[in-house]
Amino acid sequence: MTLEYAGIRVREIERSVRFYTEGLGLRRGSTGRMAAGGVWLELTDPGSGAKLELNYYPGDPPYREGDELDHLGFRVEELDAVVRRLVALGGKVRIPAFAEGDVRLAFVADPDGVWVELYERRTDDLPPTSRPGA
Repeated sequence: MTLEYAGIRVREIERSVRFYTEGLGLRRGSTGRMAAGGVWLELTDPGSGAKLELNYYPGDPPYREGDELDHLGFRVEELDAVVRRLVALGGKVRIPAFAEGDVRLAFVADPDGVWVELYERRTDDLPPTSRPGA
C-alpha cells in the first residue's frame, strides 16, 4: 500500500493555488472536473514528490473549516520568512514560532482554515565531525 496524496476542500481554488505554490513552493499539475461538477487540481512538491489535491465544489455545499483534517506538515528553511509570506497570501498564524528539541515550529491556517505545520531543523555552526559524539 502507498499513500498517493492528501485532498483538501477549498472555497476559492485560485486563491489556494497561490497560497500553496507561491507560499510553499508546490508546483501546479493535473486538473480535472468531477462528475458532480466540482474541480480538482493536483499540486506536487518538487523535493519529495508528495501530492496535495485541491477540491472545489460549486454551489453551497456544507463546508467545515478543516475539522476532518488535523494539519499538513511542511519542512522549510527560514521559518520566519515563510510565515510572513503565507500571511501575505491570506494565511493566519494560529501558533507562533516556538522551539521544541532540535526543531522550530509554527502553525498557520490557509485561507480556508486548514492548519499547516511549518518546521525547520535547528543546527549549530559546527560541522558534523566537530559536534560532540561525532
